[in-house]
Amino acid sequence: MGYKLNNSSLKKPCKSAKINVICVPLKMKNILNRLINHETLSKQEAKNILINISNGSYNPSQIASFLTVYMMRNITIDELAGFREALLELCISIDLSAYNTIDLCGTGGDGKDTFNISTLASFVTAGAGIKVAKHGNYGVSSISGSSNVMENLGVKFSNDKDYLEKCIDQAGICILHAPLFHPAMKNVAPIRKELAVKTFFNMLGPMVNPSFPKNQLVGVFNLELARMYSYLYQNTETNYTILHSLDGYDEISLTGNTKTITNKMEGMLKPEDFGVNILSQTDIQGGTTIEESAQMFLIIISGKGTEAQNNVVCANAGMAIATVNNLTPKQGFELAKESLLSGKGLEALKKLQQLSL
Repeated sequence: MGYKLNNSSLKKPCKSAKINVICVPLKMKNILNRLINHETLSKQEAKNILINISNGSYNPSQIASFLTVYMMRNITIDELAGFREALLELCISIDLSAYNTIDLCGTGGDGKDTFNISTLASFVTAGAGIKVAKHGNYGVSSISGSSNVMENLGVKFSNDKDYLEKCIDQAGICILHAPLFHPAMKNVAPIRKELAVKTFFNMLGPMVNPSFPKNQLVGVFNLELARMYSYLYQNTETNYTILHSLDGYDEISLTGNTKTITNKMEGMLKPEDFGVNILSQTDIQGGTTIEESAQMFLIIISGKGTEAQNNVVCANAGMAIATVNNLTPKQGFELAKESLLSGKGLEALKKLQQLSL
């Protein structure tokens, strides 16, 4: 591809939240003028700007303007790598290396308003015996994000290592609520909420899991980003599968074919690879409120969802299981189906709820 990046930071967990990191000051006026003139940032410049944002060096209007630029033009690999490196240096890391965990996380920002497929798939995956470290946040461009549903269902958010290990040991899954691990981004959160559209932070979310899971199932909202993710991950030790449904979903939607990129190969998944029929978009539509989304979540995890809902959840969980255990998509799907319909996924949720009391 012709790019040369130093990927060492992708391999090293951050040690603590270094909110007071000092870097070269960059005037936002100069940055915006350059970006408006179609210039790009170096990796180091991108990293410095994000650190300056975390240090409160820019006002909300300047930050909003900076985010807006990237809604109108594509981000470069160097810029994405620099932003990611900054967040990993500034985060509060959590060591879960004793577990062979996987994170199932999508970028969001696909504008599809599906129900919480990746979060449901996370519990089904945990029910199948795979340890899950689920990184999530409140919805920004969607009605209900992973954290919205978890909070509504009484799941406690914590960055305490003992508590999170207890969750993995007993429930097979722990929830890593992003704001507790990325305090540096407190200056950005209210601006993202007010803008209510996807920004480059959507692109960063799945890549900055503070527990540095050994395995990742990552959904992205376009093919270009899938390529970038693949490039950034290819020199790491992460065992990954990147997904993008060709009709725009940041997960396996079963409404069409899904592009996959792994450590070893690229491929195309079809609904028939899971032994199921193609779905329509209305089959996987989400709720219109957080409460409705949480209720839908409960119905599906209890094994009482429609066949279409069950299949799309199990397709994604199946790919997570297949990624960790080196199985075929169909084999993973069958294990996921057994986990969901036998109630094992529901057991994982109930255990997490009990531990939250």
